[in-house]
Amino acid sequence: MTHDVNPQAADDNEPTGDASAEPFDPATFDPEAVSGQESELATEVLDFWAATRQYAGMAKASIVVGQTVSETVPPQAWSFGDEPELAEKLLAAVLAGDKTATSSALWDYEDEGAPLPLAGELSILLDGEGHPRALIRTTRVETTTFEQVDEEFAAAEGEDDRTLESWRAGHEAYFRRTLGGGREFAPDMPLVCERFELLYPKP
Repeated sequence: MTHDVNPQAADDNEPTGDASAEPFDPATFDPEAVSGQESELATEVLDFWAATRQYAGMAKASIVVGQTVSETVPPQAWSFGDEPELAEKLLAAVLAGDKTATSSALWDYEDEGAPLPLAGELSILLDGEGHPRALIRTTRVETTTFEQVDEEFAAAEGEDDRTLESWRAGHEAYFRRTLGGGREFAPDMPLVCERFELLYPKP
């Protein structure tokens, strides 16, 4: 199932810590805009990244000479779906190795003004309560339409009985309830289809 759209480090500004800044939202955590001191969950995400970045081929210790900004600043943290129960269900499928793909409406990225995901990008997956549980790496991104999604990709999403029929039924229902801005579901609506690999915990 689709995940919430999250801008990937939109600018080079440092965290301000200003009280007027928006409160930490783990589903749209941007470490360049939210200070870790502003929320226990933000700190939890930062700690999770420090403990798991070695699985992405980055140094574990913060004192390593030559460490880059990308090693200290965590990637985007988000949860699947639009409700805690769905987030938990889809996270479980990822942890079990059943879910290695996800899809989102291209319109969501356009409406949010967010860049599309890129192969090689890392993400921290959150559970239904916003706690970090997994680290994944995007391996492939394709733009297609709802009606062009095939059986193989539907199976890779790892949902329900993993058939194309159930994928279409579940995703049509999801898009009908979540599309905003006057958007309406249509068989030819554009989708962003991502493949990813689970880096931590090891499946």
